[in-house]
Amino acid sequence: MAYDVIYTANATVTGEGRKGSGRTDDRRLEVDLSVPKAQGGDDGPGTNPEQLFAVGYGACFHGALKAVARKEKLTIDNSTVDAQVSLGKSESGMDIAVELTVTIPGVDQAKAEELVEGAHQMCPYSRATRGNIEVKLTAKAA
Repeated sequence: MAYDVIYTANATVTGEGRKGSGRTDDRRLEVDLSVPKAQGGDDGPGTNPEQLFAVGYGACFHGALKAVARKEKLTIDNSTVDAQVSLGKSESGMDIAVELTVTIPGVDQAKAEELVEGAHQMCPYSRATRGNIEVKLTAKAA
């Protein structure tokens, strides 16, 4: 690896992929997986990979946003990141797209856009997906 590993998450998925269960090795996260009706499933009580990715990306992006704000000596305590992950068919198969709507109280629109762009450059999820999937960012000053 070209970097020093700080942390590695380990998870095991069993069952039929999207219809099974998953858990981390420390058992802090244990989930049942269900297939939504929109994907031909039974819309069972479990979560799905898109929901898990939305929470992960949203949390990572929010952390990057807070780091960018701290560098500028700004407090954005009530900021939020709403993440939507869509699954769809394309010519090459199944693809995902992400929409992040970032609301930042206490700043003007120009500053909100600047902070969101800075977070997009810093966030490991953004860097990992850049050029691979469509990511739409919306900054909202509040």
